[in-house]
Amino acid sequence: MFDAAEALRVEHAGLETRLAADPAVHADAALARRLHRRYAELTAIVRAHDAWTALEGDLEAARELAEEDPAFGEEVTVLTDRRSAAEDRLRHLLVPRDPSDGKDVILEVKSGEGGEESALFAGDLVRMYTRFAEARGWRVETLDATPSDLGGVKSATLAVQASGTPEPGSAPYALLKFEAGVHRVQRVPVTESQGRVHTSAAGVLVLPEAEAVDVQVDENDLRIDVFRSSGPGGQSVNTTDSAVRITHVPSGIVVSCQNEKSQLQNREQALRILRARLLAAAEEEAAAAASDARRQQVRTVDRSERIRTYNFPENRISDHRTGYKAYNLDQVLDGALDPVVAASVDADLAARLAALEETARSSGGSG
Repeated sequence: MFDAAEALRVEHAGLETRLAADPAVHADAALARRLHRRYAELTAIVRAHDAWTALEGDLEAARELAEEDPAFGEEVTVLTDRRSAAEDRLRHLLVPRDPSDGKDVILEVKSGEGGEESALFAGDLVRMYTRFAEARGWRVETLDATPSDLGGVKSATLAVQASGTPEPGSAPYALLKFEAGVHRVQRVPVTESQGRVHTSAAGVLVLPEAEAVDVQVDENDLRIDVFRSSGPGGQSVNTTDSAVRITHVPSGIVVSCQNEKSQLQNREQALRILRARLLAAAEEEAAAAASDARRQQVRTVDRSERIRTYNFPENRISDHRTGYKAYNLDQVLDGALDPVVAASVDADLAARLAALEETARSSGGSG
């Protein structure tokens, strides 16, 4: 597996030269962003490989010295532990990742079962993700939102963008993609006079934000309708037709935006969401056409089912995929989502490693 690092070193050196000296890169902002993302990913691998190689040499030298002087035995033990840690990090970095892991995110939250209580919970989720993102220095932009009568959210679409070039595995999509699915809440609704605990749910959809080069959208494939924005209860909050609905005729995907006052701004926001949905649809189609092993590597954690329960009476949060459980729900809803996210990331990495090792065993056995 580590043999692959040598080819990646060559790619890293080539990218370094290109980023420093190729005028075409500096003239194309989208290309420069993609190359910088790849360069950052490869830099982490090269550094990890250098550290592992150096520790291999140090350990070999310490073993030779220990044969002559037993006092070096303790150093052998320390270096063995350090080499094992470096080996694990390198192995993790070399595991094939989702191609979209370095991308920013379009995150949609929609209320579901439970009426107004579900909308209030959807609002809690929007706040949770916003605070989590802001704590990591990410930029959060509301592309579209439909409030409910009691201050909740019927639906909201956010763009979450990293600043600069994030380290491998730390971009918005790499961390937030496992949030997609049905989130269940158990609590006493504000509308409940008897104090009974009710169960409701909200849905979360997480899409990698597509750049124009990722998805080509033909204007002739779009049907664009305009209408007046409306607030809670259907009351008009705008006297002009500024809201935009875009239908991508070939796929049937429909996107609406009414958050901005300008029709042009709403159109641009809707196109961002449309490109993200088209990219996600293309990736799902590619994954479905791949082998079972490849599908496991692309999507190892089921994100379509009910994934998590937020129990207010017990202040408990439970993730049904990873088994993660903690009794700090108030802190999680305030943005302290890192341990919950880390549990999903770790489970996904373990599944990818297992699939890779199984593939290697199968290849070795067939030879």
